[in-house]
Amino acid sequence: QVQLVESGGGLVQAGGSLRLSCTTSEGTISNYGMGWFRQAPGKEREFVAALNWSGTNTAYADSVKGRFTISRDNAKNMVYLQMNSLKPEDTAVYSCARTRGRYINLRLTEDAYDVWGQGTQVTVSS
Repeated sequence: QVQLVESGGGLVQAGGSLRLSCTTSEGTISNYGMGWFRQAPGKEREFVAALNWSGTNTAYADSVKGRFTISRDNAKNMVYLQMNSLKPEDTAVYSCARTRGRYINLRLTEDAYDVWGQGTQVTVSS
């Protein structure tokens, strides 16, 4: 069964940066839409960023717009989330997800994704 694997999380001071990476344990992400979601303690999982299947369109939650960048490298079967100017409220478990089908444009809701990773912890200290 295809599963995504995230890496790159950690502890960082406010104002710092981290780059999260996501790849598949098997299979491919090529030609699939990809998304990043996060879940903070005691809160529901929320949308962070999305990238369409070709990598030409992106979407961001208002809370991260201008600070986070989603990108992909299909040759390496990787998706990234570059996070700059991190704030304590960015603290959460970040998970990547793959859309239910190929050639999917931007999707901002969880039900559009059917393959998920376990998540990686990001902690931002003040």
